Amino acid sequence: MLDKIYYGNSVQDWGISILIIIGALIINKLILLLYRKVIKNVTEKSKNEYDNIFFSAFEKPIMLGIMLLALWIAANRLDLGTKLHDIIAKSYQILITLNVTWFFARLVTSFIEYRVAENNNNPQKGKLYFDSKLLPLIKRSLLIVIWLIGIVMALNNVGIKVTTLLGTLGIGGIAFALAAQDTIKNMFGGVMIFTDQTFRIGDVIKFDSTEGTVVDIGLRSTRIRTYDKRLVTVPNYKIMDALIINVSSEPARRTVIKLGLTYDTTPEKMQEAITILKNIPDKISDVKHRDLVALFTEFGDSALIITFTYYIRKSANILETNSAVNFEILRAFTQAGLNFAFPSKTIYIEDNTKKETSTNQEISSSTTE
Repeated sequence: MLDKIYYGNSVQDWGISILIIIGALIINKLILLLYRKVIKNVTEKSKNEYDNIFFSAFEKPIMLGIMLLALWIAANRLDLGTKLHDIIAKSYQILITLNVTWFFARLVTSFIEYRVAENNNNPQKGKLYFDSKLLPLIKRSLLIVIWLIGIVMALNNVGIKVTTLLGTLGIGGIAFALAAQDTIKNMFGGVMIFTDQTFRIGDVIKFDSTEGTVVDIGLRSTRIRTYDKRLVTVPNYKIMDALIINVSSEPARRTVIKLGLTYDTTPEKMQEAITILKNIPDKISDVKHRDLVALFTEFGDSALIITFTYYIRKSANILETNSAVNFEILRAFTQAGLNFAFPSKTIYIEDNTKKETSTNQEISSSTTE
């Protein structure tokens, strides 16, 4: 019975081939149990995370590789005809190459996810910092490159020339780039924003006539919530071409005010005013002592000008602190008897009455003669 022929092969040969495939399934099951029960526990306890990444990426490709090898052996020992054997051989070469490509794709993406997550949690540890929105783009781009290389290698292995195909893809890529150049510029600008860390979501930025809080950074555009609560959508390439001021990156907010005192203020009172200004940080905690400047800078048209420069801590409310400083200046100056000047003009009128009388007398004398 075992010697009975079906489709050119005996029942025994068919049975052995089927047993080889079943054996591969059993081996895969054992590998899966070994990985989950032993290898995974060992790698999780290890201080080195790279072994965990490697075995995690290796798990499924090795199982697929065992199945492909079993199918190859099972089919190769059967008499299926020259043409079918040739198709199976070429298919096997393509699938093995793609399986290796799959392993590298899993390994690279797992490594990037680990490194990016590690450095985002510890910015001081490395320079590889990316916003979470950029990670899918990086992974997708790398996967496209890896799979393209794998497909080209698989086609070369079976004797298919890819030179003409690559030339066609190159011409198509140029045409696509010309048709979608604005989109490409926006995507490139988005990548540059992420990689250069020009600003992040939540930062207050200012460029051209727009100022507000960044609420979203996409690959095509950036959305900004202005101070009047309007949502402004700006193409990324325009942001990259503009002069960007990242307000949130400042260590402290600099404020400069000019105070004008009346011209009857004595030098001693001017010095007292400057002393009051220099003591402002003692009254208002959000004003920094460092870099504070209060100087008598100029003689104005109607006032003696004091320039007061101070810095507000980054964590403070800017507007509330400015208001508190202004109230403290007004209170202290009023208490010290220092008077603020306001725009004024003094007009001097010359008394020409005597001069006009003398002239009139001279004219009368000339007429009498």
